[in-house]
Amino acid sequence: MIVASGQASGPSAVPELAEQAVRAALARAGLARAERVLLLLSRDFARHPQPALRAAAGAAACLQIAGGTASGLFTEDGWLIDQAAAAALVFAELPATGGDEAPLLSFSGQGRLPWDWPQDRQRVGLVDSDGGAWQQARECADARSALALPGLRPQLLLSRGLQRLGAAQPVTAADAHELRQLAGSAALDNLRRHLPGELRARPPLHQLCLLRAEEQPGIAILSANSDGSLTLAAPLQPGEEVFWGIRQPLAAEQEIRHQLDVTVNRGICPKFALMFSCIGRGPLFYGDDDRDLCAFRAAFPGVPLLGAYGTGQIVPGSDGNRMFNNALLTLLYESADVQPHP
Repeated sequence: MIVASGQASGPSAVPELAEQAVRAALARAGLARAERVLLLLSRDFARHPQPALRAAAGAAACLQIAGGTASGLFTEDGWLIDQAAAAALVFAELPATGGDEAPLLSFSGQGRLPWDWPQDRQRVGLVDSDGGAWQQARECADARSALALPGLRPQLLLSRGLQRLGAAQPVTAADAHELRQLAGSAALDNLRRHLPGELRARPPLHQLCLLRAEEQPGIAILSANSDGSLTLAAPLQPGEEVFWGIRQPLAAEQEIRHQLDVTVNRGICPKFALMFSCIGRGPLFYGDDDRDLCAFRAAFPGVPLLGAYGTGQIVPGSDGNRMFNNALLTLLYESADVQPHP
């Protein structure tokens, strides 16, 4: 298998950026054409991506081109945010068979997980609110697309970057999306008691969430109300047990570095990798650089990487596919004939 990445950026969303990204990837791989291309474009292309798709298809000399838009892009060479950009991963000499049970690489520009995906086959990928998606080098009218990578199997790493605050507590009063009481006290008062002292006066709601279980998506807090209740992004029922979680840069960086160290120690050596992050987690979260990208490059120097910042990450689980927010999904791809790692 041959695989390589390429990226390009400029002041405006012109088709040449997609062509340049594909040609850069082909040159790095030593290829004249590709068998498949994963093409990601910045949101600047969301309204009219077809000229860029035609340019990419011409450069790759193939029509097996899939992907979607994102709020930012990155490869192993670095990240691109707040500018028109294209990033591509080109493939050639893919394994002929095997790996059909691998999760399907999927993209949604609907801003949510499409209604039929939760109980569909296993999927991994990115959600980009009000974005676009394409496959077979053509824009998808329903803003959802998929790309199969036969003969390959990914190792999945999900970094939520969350620190747990206290023990699980019962919901004692709730009305749909309004959480009124936890463990018999007003929801906002309960939250403040669990926060570090310096955060109690002005709780950083954008960094906080409620969790039902470790493996489930967190429930975002939309607002703190004058009556002491909290408005949530999902409803809770009285009697449920939940606990508070907080996202902080140091904990998030430590988590992804630990996950990558563990994979290196297990002998995993990916042919390439994908990283699907959140626009609220990358450089804007860390403040100076994308430390998740830095951790990947330290663990797997020289391994081709394609990544994007969106609004949600598509992650399979025991009860179906789910959309996570503010998380980082890393997919380390190996040949399907490689024996599973312990």
